[in-house]
Amino acid sequence: MQVNSVNSSRSAVTTPDPDPTLPTTTAGKQVLGQDDFLKLLAVQFKSQDPMKPMEDTAFIAQMAQFSSLSQTQTLTDQMAKLSASQAQVAANSYIGFKVTVDDGNGGTASGDVTGVETSTAGPRIVVGDKTYPISSVLLVEPGSASNQTTPATGSTGT
Repeated sequence: MQVNSVNSSRSAVTTPDPDPTLPTTTAGKQVLGQDDFLKLLAVQFKSQDPMKPMEDTAFIAQMAQFSSLSQTQTLTDQMAKLSASQAQVAANSYIGFKVTVDDGNGGTASGDVTGVETSTAGPRIVVGDKTYPISSVLLVEPGSASNQTTPATGSTGT
């Protein structure tokens, strides 16, 4: 950031720009990630006095924090994949059942689920000629098919 101050009796004063390797804050980002941690570590090594290196215990503690951060990110990614997979399984289990869904316009719609459509926002069930997110399902009833499975349980009915 540059700050210029000009006075009629004084010359302009300029402060240096900050280090471009430092992470910048953004309004939407509230959690530091793995890249942010690496940037901070690199800046710390760069600004470290070579005659007074970091203590071994501090370095080991930071490496343990980095390892923990990496494992937490992996766990978070795997949980997101598991959640998406569960949503797909739940949507598939509605096929052949009659559902009542919130149509998103203050009303409801009913019909047999004939398919599942996958979108970036998650699976959507096909009822008639429209699709609905599985979160809009209000009621599940036996459909017109005679051999069905119960939604999300996998047991067969008669």
